[in-house]
Amino acid sequence: MATNPIAAPGTCHAETPVGTESAGAAAHIAPSPPHGYTPEKDAYLARMRRIEGQVRGIERMIASDTYCIDVLTQISAVTRALQAVSLGLLEDHLNHCVVGAAKSSDEEGRAKIAEATAAIARLWKS
Repeated sequence: MATNPIAAPGTCHAETPVGTESAGAAAHIAPSPPHGYTPEKDAYLARMRRIEGQVRGIERMIASDTYCIDVLTQISAVTRALQAVSLGLLEDHLNHCVVGAAKSSDEEGRAKIAEATAAIARLWKS
């Protein structure tokens, strides 16, 4: 059975073996979704549009001299919403990209784990 090629930086994996056509035939390769979040893309886009609306609302609050604590409360809500999106994306990445890479080879799996660890460190600092 054919194996997945090592993915280019910023990608998960390009192909996933799905079985053989006949004895002695090469494995049939079907493309996998390019990213772990692809099946939930519409939901992520809807959430991001909601967050964008919240940010515009904060802009209007500042323009109309809304009380500081009320503005800070809304900023906190936007921050929590962005954190929820980033946690969902991280979970999708781990379940799709990292698992796929680990199934492909130890080397590719370790590279994806290092990439995910760096992303987690960036999220932790923000």
